[in-house]
Amino acid sequence: QVQLVESGGGLVQPGGSLRLSCVASGNDFVLYDMGWYRQAPGEQRELVTTSTSIGNTVYADSVKGRFTISRDNAKNTVFLQMNSLKPEDTAVYYCRADVPSGVIYNVYWGQGTQVTVSS
Repeated sequence: QVQLVESGGGLVQPGGSLRLSCVASGNDFVLYDMGWYRQAPGEQRELVTTSTSIGNTVYADSVKGRFTISRDNAKNTVFLQMNSLKPEDTAVYYCRADVPSGVIYNVYWGQGTQVTVSS
């Protein structure tokens, strides 16, 4: 069982920045594929960005050039730096870990952190 704890959400004005953090339990964090997803009210949860264990990253078109995912494997932590925030970025942001277990991956989610972009 892997536990994920997010932090760093809050209220920010349009054009502002926030950095989210997600700390994972376990001893093999370097092998985890990590990702950030978000869910706005009345909407489905959507991919924001992912970072695989071998360093590949993917970004949703809506956040390219504004958001950056990074990870500190020594601290079991993945970050999401969000710049030039827009009201449409308002959502609950969730951290996700895909953890290898033999030939399969087990998926774990954090509890979510609220990001509100408003003037």
